[in-house]
Amino acid sequence: MIDALIIGGGPAGLMAAEVIAAGGHSVVVADRMPTVGRKFLMAGKSGLNLTKDEPADAFRAWYGAARFALAPALTDFGPEAVQGWAKALGQEVFTGSTGRVFPKVMKASPLLRAWMGRLADQDVEVRTRWRWTGWDGPSAVFDTPDGEKRIVARVTVLALGGASWARLGSDGVWAGVMPQVMTPFQPANVGFEVPWSPHMTAHFGAAVKGCHLTAGGVQSRGEFVISKRGIEGGGIYAVSAAMRDGSPLVVDLLPHMTVDDIRTRLASGKSKQSLANAMRKTLKLDGVKRALFNEFGRGAQDIAATLKALPFPPLAPRPMDEAISTAGGVRFDALTDDLELRDRAGVFCAGEMLDWEAPTGGYLITGCLATGRHAGQAALRRLQTLPAPRAHQTS
Repeated sequence: MIDALIIGGGPAGLMAAEVIAAGGHSVVVADRMPTVGRKFLMAGKSGLNLTKDEPADAFRAWYGAARFALAPALTDFGPEAVQGWAKALGQEVFTGSTGRVFPKVMKASPLLRAWMGRLADQDVEVRTRWRWTGWDGPSAVFDTPDGEKRIVARVTVLALGGASWARLGSDGVWAGVMPQVMTPFQPANVGFEVPWSPHMTAHFGAAVKGCHLTAGGVQSRGEFVISKRGIEGGGIYAVSAAMRDGSPLVVDLLPHMTVDDIRTRLASGKSKQSLANAMRKTLKLDGVKRALFNEFGRGAQDIAATLKALPFPPLAPRPMDEAISTAGGVRFDALTDDLELRDRAGVFCAGEMLDWEAPTGGYLITGCLATGRHAGQAALRRLQTLPAPRAHQTS
């Protein structure tokens, strides 16, 4: 029997492993992929946005309905603590103009290497290509290259990820092991399909900047990208949950101007000037914004009001495996405040497998690190109350 089994080698699982090992206990991390942290490394392709430097209440608000359940974890390990953790691993960070926090090297690999080095120094054992298939009594059962293996552990932390990016290890298949505690997965931080008319072809790949996006009361000022398949990017991801749940997308193409400002400028233009020229010369709208107006606002009776609130038609999200993250997962009412499964004592859950979602911008990684630490601390407390094991047992 080992002290602690961590199933899942992403940020949540590795953080739980670090906490428990630091308490002097034996830890095994099992992951189904050939190496750990694959989705973490992919996040580093765009700079590894670790967290967001903003007031605690504003930060937690981005977790929506789950912010109350996540409050203890995020209070204990919020943006400031995440930065301190990265620095302790030798990775200096900086805060961008929008408050987003990145490692100065703008990569995930140096941080992960340093982290894995620290875990190795703590004698954390990592077993890869071990896919968890469920329980058999007290044993966790795995499909491995060497056949079926079982581990009995005094405590277990499940950090199995969501159901997007299957090629990086998050396929959500594990949900079939415990359907009774699950909210079905849905795509989050996802692009949407748009059946563009032919005139939009010239704008595929173009970024739409300087807009204000609204869906279901959620607002975003981030930019987004026009693609052959539809729309995607940070601005869309921030409102994607509301769009996925049925709220229409409305885009303000001129957020720095009021409706009256626009009307005044249009009225002051040359009388023989076409609308296209007026938008280009008088309103300074770039080509992609003019194309969007032609796509969804042509024929509008009130041009100024439409430029301030351009309505998109109902849009379907892209497939879940293309999403950056997922909503749904293990329900919080199936867990204690310590993130321990109510129907299986000694088993804790952490990371994206929990039923929460948040936009990109540092919230996802911070949420995973914070819940991994929270679950790890709870597992460590439980270990401290249990009698010492008789022997190390793995088969």
